[in-house]
Amino acid sequence: MIPVTLLTGFLGSGKTTLLQRLLTDPGMARAAVLINEFGEVGLDHHLLDRIDDNVVLMKSGCICCTVRGEVADALMNLHSLLTRGEIDFDRVVIETTGLADPYPVLQTLRAHPVLRSHFDNGGVLTTVDAVNATRQVEHRAEAVRQIAAADRIVLTKTDLAEDGEIAALRATLSRLNPSARVLTNMDAADAIVRDLDPGVPPLPEAEKIDGHHHHHDHDLNEDLGVVTFSLTVEENVDWTDFGIWLTLLLHRYGDRIFRFKGILAIAGEERPVAVHGVQHLVHAPVHMEHWPEGARVSRMVFILEGLDPERIRRSFAAFMRLKSVKAVA
Repeated sequence: MIPVTLLTGFLGSGKTTLLQRLLTDPGMARAAVLINEFGEVGLDHHLLDRIDDNVVLMKSGCICCTVRGEVADALMNLHSLLTRGEIDFDRVVIETTGLADPYPVLQTLRAHPVLRSHFDNGGVLTTVDAVNATRQVEHRAEAVRQIAAADRIVLTKTDLAEDGEIAALRATLSRLNPSARVLTNMDAADAIVRDLDPGVPPLPEAEKIDGHHHHHDHDLNEDLGVVTFSLTVEENVDWTDFGIWLTLLLHRYGDRIFRFKGILAIAGEERPVAVHGVQHLVHAPVHMEHWPEGARVSRMVFILEGLDPERIRRSFAAFMRLKSVKAVA
């Protein structure tokens, strides 16, 4: 399975600048990049060969493909070239437009009958403008969704913002998406590429999904139409029951569940199991090597839009036949 990373962010947040820097990193030499137009990324001096009208090979080894139709068509074209041996790549990065909702692209990977057999979700990388993000988040639903979908956030233009503004923005990001990793130096392309390593899935961090360590601002989240809350379960969880519950939950409310991540104490398992997903898309569970520090309890974090957290808590407790499920918003 070839991982597909989504590079998203609001207009002017620095996606193209970040992409330019990523493409110079040796770690991206076997990457295929889907962009809107070649000219927008300024790749002319890197071009080595043109494979077809939409695909070029760069001197760095990276492949660039323009998206002139649907993302699915571009991915199908890339995979066809790969199977014929005309190109070679081990990952895909898709740069979206600044006004794009990331969830339809992620849903395409899951729902397309051919793509889901060859491509997998490699995470979402979102650029956030430190100067303008606060205003964008207040007025643009796309900006909120891009942040909520992120596995990693890259803060840009931090040199133009005051320390107090950056601190306030980081607090907002934590409320909107407490499980995302935040990178503050866009120049550190090598660190970002390592973070995109397909062999290192974006796992939840215990301190970021433990509701007891977070105090979320209800008013802010409700104003934005987004609520973040966590569940803490002290009893072991039955894996089969959990899978059925999650399937039913996402079938009914997946469009309003921006993201969920969790570390589960599964009955009969010594090691914790990490689970995470975006809307209807669920990643394969990962058996972690060891438990994080602290109590061995199950913890999950949800980012919701227009959905009462208490409804999820009650359904989980009833379905799993658990005595105590703590919810912290």
